[in-house]
Amino acid sequence: MRDQIRRVVTGHNEHGDAVLLSDDMFALVPVFGDDMAGAVLWTTGQVPADNAGDTLGDRRDPGASLKGGSVMRVTEFAPGFATPMHRTLSIDYAMVLSGELELVLDSGAVARLGAGEVVVQRGGAHLWRNPSADRPCRIVICMIEAQPVTASGRTLRPTPTWRMLAALVAGKLRRSNRVGIESEVSP
Repeated sequence: MRDQIRRVVTGHNEHGDAVLLSDDMFALVPVFGDDMAGAVLWTTGQVPADNAGDTLGDRRDPGASLKGGSVMRVTEFAPGFATPMHRTLSIDYAMVLSGELELVLDSGAVARLGAGEVVVQRGGAHLWRNPSADRPCRIVICMIEAQPVTASGRTLRPTPTWRMLAALVAGKLRRSNRVGIESEVSP
């Protein structure tokens, strides 16, 4: 499930010619146990990005979505895994690389995507779910900071990181309790 991702980064030499700055391999690192793994591939500290001088793209901590900039990451979801419902102040360009992915919105709308298909997620409350019982789902996602959405005079705020982590822990505990109960009942 967790092979490596190659990342090639370009830049410019003193004459303005495009050059290769780096060519590296990255392992997908477990994010939350065995349910999810990922790697941050690149970040920018601002939008529009500084392609002349900013070479710190592989050294910033992006958090959920980098404030004032952008982040590109690869994420892999284990079979049956779903993220908590959440909202980020970003526009997200997500492409399914392998497996299947469901985008579930707070309105109840669901879009199911396969390899090569794309979601443009524009600041809505959503969750990502791998509907497969036996295949991981890998996506690449680029998140760029966006203005908050205002609807019916109410500004829609991002989900706090602590709330997402608490929901992930609660889900993990529910799954492990279910497995424990099922193994006690099994002969």
